[in-house]
Amino acid sequence: MSIWVTGSQGQLGQCLQELAPNHPHTFLWTNSSILPLTEENILSFIAQHQPKVCLHTSAYTAVDNAETEVYKAFLHNSYIPHLLARLCKQHQVRFIHCSTDFVFDGKGSQPLQENSPVAPLGIYGQSKARGESLILKSNPEACIVRTSWLYSLYGKNFFKTMHQLGQERPLLRVVYDQVGTPTYAPDLAEVLLKIATHPQTLSGIYHYSNEGVASWYDFATTIFHEFSLSAKLEPIRSEEYPTPAKRPAFSVLDKAKIRKALGIQIPHWQESVRLCVAKYMATKP
Repeated sequence: MSIWVTGSQGQLGQCLQELAPNHPHTFLWTNSSILPLTEENILSFIAQHQPKVCLHTSAYTAVDNAETEVYKAFLHNSYIPHLLARLCKQHQVRFIHCSTDFVFDGKGSQPLQENSPVAPLGIYGQSKARGESLILKSNPEACIVRTSWLYSLYGKNFFKTMHQLGQERPLLRVVYDQVGTPTYAPDLAEVLLKIATHPQTLSGIYHYSNEGVASWYDFATTIFHEFSLSAKLEPIRSEEYPTPAKRPAFSVLDKAKIRKALGIQIPHWQESVRLCVAKYMATKP
């Protein structure tokens, strides 16, 4: 089976590249510099390589910048995914897309299911929600996987930021009133490959994050503990750390649907943080 992965240099794309040698499939890696995702380029790529699956991991993820870069956010999170989904359907290519917990307003207190009402608070969430809607309208067989708080040793993410700042500063203030679940990108990458190679086409929306519940303060505390960092952490409210974009206060995802569909057990977020720290330490010179 040939699997086309967009966003190959992104956080998730690089995790997929690490996993690829363990899978008996042909992988086709592209990013925006190799293959800008225009209709002409997409059609040419599909005709030349004839992939069976398109795993679309490319996205605009600068949550705060999206408030002013509105066109850019909707181009990459709505228009391009819609274009890919439509063209993949026309050419019998299974389409898998990654979305986000930011499509929710976070005003509830129960884990969010796939059919929970969508009500994004900012431009980033709006662009992703619009992308979901357009994808499923043009390609009902597409699979959308929403995730949350993605981190790994690649790219820019909370895990790496906390590790760096924990070495540079004596005190860090981290919000404790935003609650969700960290997701280790290699764990998500494995699940995406299970969906891509599943004998049945999984269509519609699925939720995936690691198990458990955490605030950003909890997440930082675990990172500091696992790295044995001596800097102090101070819990603060979101209003004490204002950002251009509002974040959902509660975005814990219900994973029952994807557990049942794939027959998987999902690691607890603290377990995966320990794995990430161990991986970092193993690569440290």
